[in-house]
Amino acid sequence: MRGRVNDEEGMGHGASRHRVKRAERKTVAIVTGTRAEFGLLRPVIDAVRAHRGLRLKLIAAGSHFLPPARTIREVEAAYAVAARVLMQRAGRTGRHEDALATARGVEGFARAFAKIKPDWVVVLGDRIEAFAAASAASIAGIGVCHIHGGDRAEGIADEALRHAITKLAHLHCAATLKSARRIISMGERRESVHVTGSPAIDGLDRLAPLTESEFEAIGRPRGVVLMHPSGDEAADRAFMRGVFDALVANVIDPALVLAPNADSGREVILDEIRRRMGERYATTVHFREHLPRSVFVRMLRMNPDGFVVIGNSSAGLIECAALGVRVVNLGHRQRGREQAKNVVNVPEPDGLAIMKAVLKAARYRNWHKPGHPFGDGRAGPRIADLLAKTDPAGLLRKRNTS
Repeated sequence: MRGRVNDEEGMGHGASRHRVKRAERKTVAIVTGTRAEFGLLRPVIDAVRAHRGLRLKLIAAGSHFLPPARTIREVEAAYAVAARVLMQRAGRTGRHEDALATARGVEGFARAFAKIKPDWVVVLGDRIEAFAAASAASIAGIGVCHIHGGDRAEGIADEALRHAITKLAHLHCAATLKSARRIISMGERRESVHVTGSPAIDGLDRLAPLTESEFEAIGRPRGVVLMHPSGDEAADRAFMRGVFDALVANVIDPALVLAPNADSGREVILDEIRRRMGERYATTVHFREHLPRSVFVRMLRMNPDGFVVIGNSSAGLIECAALGVRVVNLGHRQRGREQAKNVVNVPEPDGLAIMKAVLKAARYRNWHKPGHPFGDGRAGPRIADLLAKTDPAGLLRKRNTS
């Protein structure tokens, strides 16, 4: 296989200079279903909205509507929402409920697409919201653009859903060269696969660190815990116990614990957090249901000496790598994802191993920002250009080339 895949050599170029008549503009429906993916999509949303050849239609779905965070408010404060697709039901969790939510999503997205009539539907990642949208669009004969396809990360059903979306998609915007090569190895046409980089990297160097008053408002943490369900509830509970044992031993003091995402198994992690937060010796541990990505990333930008991110979020392997933040990655949820040298892995829920890893990360000296494979921070404009110049009609008939 050649060393380069489409558009890798173009990384670093600016936004499109194409002059497109209004009548020729393509309508692009971008789907956001979660708080984390919304933050990653914002550079793409902004680039599509600014592109003269494109017309933006934003669709909000899925866990954005779930209490208590109800992050739909954050979405609607930033952008006009063209359609809402309700999927999950509050208080009803588990993988069977996720399957039912996916069915509601397919119907909801089909109705939204019939109304909006997009040329392209853009989805990111591997969650049920992206899968439902890609399924509805592909069956309806609408071009699907998939961002972050070809990655490896086990999650609960993440790997299967991500690769299923790849087979439904017509335009592939891979975050890394390795991911692009995996997509091609799955039989996708080489000319439809482009290395755009990850939009998670876009704009990181332009964000100012938190001010002292903003940092004070979130408890001046020396570390952040962000643990998502992995599909193994016993292991997730054991990992959280090990993390809290490290926190109450003042390995990280103070610490900020964030709520997990809305995947099946969330309640097990929350239950352990609530139980340990109620113990009298955990007074230096603060809990937040949700921290807007802009605040989260600006906090990472501060990166004081000894600051550590603990958990199994992809942010630890992508954004933290770009910012040089030290990470303790727990368990197998991110197994297979590319890593930079900022990561210490603890594969099994061993409390002593967790404490040693946190100490190693927190006490590391002579730290410098590691290299990473996730692009140059221009993914948003690059993806918008691809959407503008690519005719989806010529890609709708899928064929396996392998």
